[in-house]
Amino acid sequence: MKASVFATRNHKEIVRDPVTLIFGMGLPVLIMGLFSVMQKNMPFGLFEISNLAPGVIVFSFSFLTLFSGMLLGKDKSSSFLMRIFASPMSAGDYILGYVLPLLPIALLQIIFCLLTALFLGLSFNISVLLMVGVLIVISLLYIGFGLLFGTIFTDKQVGGIFAIFVNLSTWFSGTWFEPDMIGGTFQSIAQLLPFVHAVNAARAALSGAYLDVCLPLSIVIGYTVFLFIIATLLFKRKMRGQY
Repeated sequence: MKASVFATRNHKEIVRDPVTLIFGMGLPVLIMGLFSVMQKNMPFGLFEISNLAPGVIVFSFSFLTLFSGMLLGKDKSSSFLMRIFASPMSAGDYILGYVLPLLPIALLQIIFCLLTALFLGLSFNISVLLMVGVLIVISLLYIGFGLLFGTIFTDKQVGGIFAIFVNLSTWFSGTWFEPDMIGGTFQSIAQLLPFVHAVNAARAALSGAYLDVCLPLSIVIGYTVFLFIIATLLFKRKMRGQY
């Protein structure tokens, strides 16, 4: 109940900036349409809609990192958190209060992108529904990064960190090209990070290769749990005034 009340307040804060929300949902749709047009003039299926859609949806989740990081960083910079630390809420309640209003946004991103993909030729079947479930889990990974950034940095600093993060997460995700096309150190780094595993899990779910979902999704979940634990521990330190 405590987290729910706090989540309602955070939802109101997020929707106060509708332009950013529209951009976070509209840009992935625009990218999907653009690359689908490019695919028509390519001799190979790099950007076929069944391969492109999962990657673009995962890319759209990077805006969840921005939303969560900016909101938490802004609250910290404005001393809002200091004033409500007197409440009986725990660090976990605060973190949950930031997560809950972002999940509907993640679902809207998935819906908008999927509707665009269906319009561009994606076939609707049970695998699409499974992919939606996988994508919701993946969205928590990106929210976790945002909470970690917001806990450590101010809202102004989060903007700069996000610019670096979105480039790293995109290039190492395999959304635009497979890491093994470059190979070497690049591929090794990509395999160590969670982004390529997130895209692979979504693509495997959509293709119906359900057994292939397990390993990459497990890696994503492991990273997500780690991020939330670190963010919660740092938040507890913040509540105690230790940094």
